Amino acid sequence: MKIRNQMQKNGARAVTDARQWKCGVSACFGNLEEELFREYSKSGIDCMEISLSAQQCEDINWKKTRELSEKYGVELWSFHLPFWPFESFDISGVSSSDVKAVIDVQKEYIRKFSDIGIKIGVIHPSGEPIGEACRYDAVSRAKESLAEIADFAAVHGAEIAVENLPRTCLGNCSVELADIVYSDSRLRVCYDTNHLLGEDNIHFIENIGDKIITIHVSDYDFINERHWMPGEGKNDWTGIVTALEKAGYNGPFMYEIDLEPPESIRRRTLTFDDFYDNYISCINKRPAKVLGIPQV
Repeated sequence: MKIRNQMQKNGARAVTDARQWKCGVSACFGNLEEELFREYSKSGIDCMEISLSAQQCEDINWKKTRELSEKYGVELWSFHLPFWPFESFDISGVSSSDVKAVIDVQKEYIRKFSDIGIKIGVIHPSGEPIGEACRYDAVSRAKESLAEIADFAAVHGAEIAVENLPRTCLGNCSVELADIVYSDSRLRVCYDTNHLLGEDNIHFIENIGDKIITIHVSDYDFINERHWMPGEGKNDWTGIVTALEKAGYNGPFMYEIDLEPPESIRRRTLTFDDFYDNYISCINKRPAKVLGIPQV
């Protein structure tokens, strides 16, 4: 009942207008070179989430990245903290044996990204699989880890956004994610539009409400995460956008989709113009152009 009462307090922020949201694309393409920033700017993409593998993160030239952001007017909105391999980054301890070492690594990333002006760190609350027998303990450890991480982030002027995850991962529904993020008042939520497999997306938004400070946009078939373009799957994008407006969301419409198609869909390589065109359709609540044909 306590969690339900907390969730019912959401929605206190003023209703927003999606047409004021910025267009963002997660840079999960393996590089942060000048050409990427140039292409973002040319296509009308306002902001970026840095989302690279742990190995790629080691090669980031942080100073250069900030300079390119300023040169091309592409805001560095968020940084996706590494989550794979699970044994190196699982803050719940289910897959990792040394949670303290995991936390220390994430703190170092927070220090680095906050130094170049990024204010949001997106984090996975666990790896997987997680069985029911160990779920309570995993949630408890995740809460402890997140409290320590949120405390460190606050010192560096940043916020931690806990992402909802699919399958057996922690945070796979609004009730469990609310239990986690309400354990510390500093925690916020990154809402992923293609991760909910047992709960309606609009219901999730209504429950989590004003805890959402950033989103990951992609479509799917409700069977598994797919990371398709909006319009290629089954999501009700008018409903999702409207629910986010009512929740007072005012972050970017941040795509988390690779340029190359996954095996689950047949289509050509995406361009950054494709993202911008899709964004215009979604924020205006119009059907998006369908580029691919699902293969599952």
